[in-house]
Amino acid sequence: MDDAVYFNRDISWLGFNERVLMEAARPEVPILERIRFLSIYSSNLDEFYRVRMPVMMWDYELAKAKIDQQQQRYGEIIGTQILPALEAQKVYWLYNKLIPAAISGKVTDLFFNEILAYIHSECIDRGLTDFFAENNKLYQVVILRNSKGEERMELISIPSEDLQRLYAISLDDAQYVVFLEDIIKYNLAYLFPNDEIQGAYNLKITRNAALKIGQDYSEDITIALEKELEARDFGFATRFLFEPGIPLRNLYRVIYALNLQKAALVQGGTYHNLKDLSTFPLDETVFGYPKWPASKAVNIEEKETLFEHIFRKDILVNVPYQNYDAVLRFFNEASNDIHVNEIYVTLYRVARNSRIVKALMTAAKNGKKVVVLVELKARFDEANNIKWAKQMKAAGVKIIYSSIDLKVHAKVALVKRMVKGESQYLGLLATGNLNESTAKFYTDHVLLTAHQPMLQELEVLFEFLSRKEKTAPVADSIEFKHLLVAQFNLHTRFLDLIQREIDYAKQGLPAGITIKLNNLEEQVLIAKLYEASQAGVKIQLIIRGICCLIPGKSGLSENITVRRIVDRFLEHGRIFIFDNNGREEMYMGSADWMNRNIYSRIEVCFPLYDADLKRLMKEIITLQLQDNIQAVNITSKLQNEEINGSPAIRSQEAIYHLLQVFNKE
Repeated sequence: MDDAVYFNRDISWLGFNERVLMEAARPEVPILERIRFLSIYSSNLDEFYRVRMPVMMWDYELAKAKIDQQQQRYGEIIGTQILPALEAQKVYWLYNKLIPAAISGKVTDLFFNEILAYIHSECIDRGLTDFFAENNKLYQVVILRNSKGEERMELISIPSEDLQRLYAISLDDAQYVVFLEDIIKYNLAYLFPNDEIQGAYNLKITRNAALKIGQDYSEDITIALEKELEARDFGFATRFLFEPGIPLRNLYRVIYALNLQKAALVQGGTYHNLKDLSTFPLDETVFGYPKWPASKAVNIEEKETLFEHIFRKDILVNVPYQNYDAVLRFFNEASNDIHVNEIYVTLYRVARNSRIVKALMTAAKNGKKVVVLVELKARFDEANNIKWAKQMKAAGVKIIYSSIDLKVHAKVALVKRMVKGESQYLGLLATGNLNESTAKFYTDHVLLTAHQPMLQELEVLFEFLSRKEKTAPVADSIEFKHLLVAQFNLHTRFLDLIQREIDYAKQGLPAGITIKLNNLEEQVLIAKLYEASQAGVKIQLIIRGICCLIPGKSGLSENITVRRIVDRFLEHGRIFIFDNNGREEMYMGSADWMNRNIYSRIEVCFPLYDADLKRLMKEIITLQLQDNIQAVNITSKLQNEEINGSPAIRSQEAIYHLLQVFNKE
């Protein structure tokens, strides 16, 4: 590590998940939210095993050691902190505990009345079955002995997809919370009345999530992708997670019966798929975060349309602190405005019941030309995107799919109006997906603008994306002066902006860089930041997840600090601020500094020109740089170092109050 100039991306990501776990251990966080952070940690780790473990090489053992250490901490948090805190509120979570006699009757009633219809078991002893264990599904292996002394194993599929995972049972003034699999285990004697039960142990198999669609596919990409999605859950097993205590001979019989010889063998806790803790049955108004009602992003006069307001002044919607109304209204007005004749949108992750998509279908039905680029390869959202693409196509929307090797991750929309024979443009450019569901808990920024030169460049980008035959874009094929677009000018422009700060610093002039990202990996840009640090440029980074840059290292990065913020909302915005000798330039956009974003995606970053909005954004970033409650510093040893300071500043709370008064001034 001492000789390294870059952190390993996967080990860095595990550091982010460790920070999530830290939040579950904080006593000042409401108890239901602490349980939800445990859920987030588990969900993240499942994805890590599905996506990253299959491609890891030399760092596999190091990653495994870190995961084991975190899992041990996970169990300690539940046992020594969460359970006692719940019991103090007369909530008894039966986590690794026997079902007490006082509620046994109610547990049995639940089994017979609600659960039994979903129970299926199958003998899995070698040679007796070709049973295939599904990806991330819960199973319970039951070891049985018949009257002749013969042993066999039955595998029960735990029906957590059809039923709730955790059941709340009330008794007097107390509440008991019981796992579905414990209710089943309690009633095994009914399922196997002629056998002696030797033991029952919970299992889970995680499978590789990679999709393989070759360049030479000859069918409609939606058909090819649907076939791959059907096959995804049948990928090779990357992890076999089992409950401690299962006899070794039975464990190996399970491995051979389910063909898990190549999977990582992981002894976990009693319970798996703890992402299901997100639905822990507690009253949110009592045990969750206090409500922060979202404010308006803009005040529209009664006789004014949103479009008229945008032509007067840019609007910046800062979710989830401000509501999504202005974004939804943007598409609603576009679908019915008599002057609008064309609408162009990129969609990456779409809400399950998307009002934006419905507005686009209405626009098409109203005779407007609507062109939507749907990114079918948005991981784990592929099926939902296919569904919407088919519905939009049926409604008359022209659907475009990106090429196999070039994802479109940009979050942009363009509306063209024709007024008195002249074209007018209105645009939406965002740091996050056009998704009204995630906008409730992702911190993102959406610019609504009528800046004509910038939007004319956006039209050029949509023309490129609309080509049936896309040649590989080259930097000099299209000139962008306002927008930074990956595959064209984004990489070189960011390098130039850093170089400009280096030049100012060498002249003794004010120089500084502040960048907020989800992930930082791309080594050319990191190397340029190192160069800037060595030239004396002060660099402040806010990186939520992966960070391959090593901060504060002597001779390399003394002038670079990195902090990470984890709180009630998921930090998701990408913001870039360059001091420019006192003439500050600010960009926002969709692009993290990852290899995939820089080299194999279409990304769009955009300048923030409005002086009021720039000041607001600077205040928001300043608050995050001052956070000493929810922020940690990432050290040169890749540790999450807590920050102490006075006065205490929790940036998300401070930003919420800042935006509450922004439009009232």
